[in-house]
Amino acid sequence: MFHKELEDYTGRLLEVDRFRDYCPNGLQVEGSRQIRKIATGVTASLSFLEKARDEGADAVFVHHGYFWKSEDPSIKGIKRKRIALLIESGISLFAYHLPLDAHPEIGNNARLALRLGFSIDSRFGNQGIAMLGKVWNPASAEEMAERIGNSLSRKPAIFGDKSKVIKSIAWCSGAAQDYLLEASSLGADAYLSGEISEQTVHEAEESGTVYICAGHHATERYGIQALGEHLASAFSVEHVHIDTDNPI
Repeated sequence: MFHKELEDYTGRLLEVDRFRDYCPNGLQVEGSRQIRKIATGVTASLSFLEKARDEGADAVFVHHGYFWKSEDPSIKGIKRKRIALLIESGISLFAYHLPLDAHPEIGNNARLALRLGFSIDSRFGNQGIAMLGKVWNPASAEEMAERIGNSLSRKPAIFGDKSKVIKSIAWCSGAAQDYLLEASSLGADAYLSGEISEQTVHEAEESGTVYICAGHHATERYGIQALGEHLASAFSVEHVHIDTDNPI
């Protein structure tokens, strides 16, 4: 199998054409090898790429790739080292950002719901990537955070009333803390995302909606892994997920 066939299939699966994004979704660096083994991970860091190369991957799939709109387009420094490794190894790089957040079955937010015990009742936020639902087993915010920490293997931070019983919850993986007030306006008892800003603390305390900061990397591990498993099944290729730990 070659990269064009894989890119076309994944583009249709994730409906990439309907998203306005901050980076190109799809094939970002074209490799020279036929694809028999794929590796997945959250970010195309140098350490991830080295591990994928050592695993014998012909292509890598990530959530955070390259060529963001706000970055310097020059290929030098860190970017040069990463791209040089890909080209010298003949490895193709595929990256999917907002389309992977939003997918209703294998997306980051859908997989968080499945893992953490949330129903998906509606969507909100930029292009409908954030989700709102109910907690299958309501608990206090403090108990909920402990559950989440056990499930994601990362202790979250909680802001707001830790004793509040959480029955409804909104969430969006990654750096989506700015949706807290919108989640509050929709009636969510709590909002979960991956990062926090200074103002988020005040918003949680004043809005009455608890904020749970569960980690950018920790909340975005499961969509890309599910995509890899799906592609491995669809194309009969090998798949390895590489989790390069990140405390943020």
